Amino acid sequence: MSRPDIKPTGIECPYTEDELIVSKTDLKGRITYANEVFLRLAKYPLEEVIGAPHSLIRHPDMPRCVFKLLWDTIQAKKELFAYIVNMARDGDHYWVFAHVTPTLDTNQNVIGFHSNRRKPDSEQLEKIKPLYRQLLAEENRHDSRKDGMLRSFDMLTAMLAEKGVEYDEFVFAI
Repeated sequence: MSRPDIKPTGIECPYTEDELIVSKTDLKGRITYANEVFLRLAKYPLEEVIGAPHSLIRHPDMPRCVFKLLWDTIQAKKELFAYIVNMARDGDHYWVFAHVTPTLDTNQNVIGFHSNRRKPDSEQLEKIKPLYRQLLAEENRHDSRKDGMLRSFDMLTAMLAEKGVEYDEFVFAI
């Protein structure tokens, strides 16, 4: 649900390596908890994020296929690490290295999702940005957003298969 009324400014929101961005969502991706760092960087008040879809902070430069990978992984009760660029309410942006996990009940049923995010290393970002630009270009080549996302996902999974790694291994190796 990225906000089409908000345009990216190209300005990066500052934060420090010791800050931890935390949010929790329900099964549909609606925010149920956001810590103060999340609210400060996203530039939203708590009452506007609780119940809103987490895609509220989706940056248009973020390949949708990475979110498909994320959802496929956490719905399979596995954790995922990923680089993500988010967009604040005013169009500013901030990169994160996210660790997303499913929240399980006592019967091991997924009841929600939890994400901890830290500031990524700038050298690692310079390695991931070209890949994300390629994936986004593939997504945008197609008339159908769904077809574009699926073709981009195919491109990502083919690249990972060629390297013989899972996405987590790939992001930790860069």
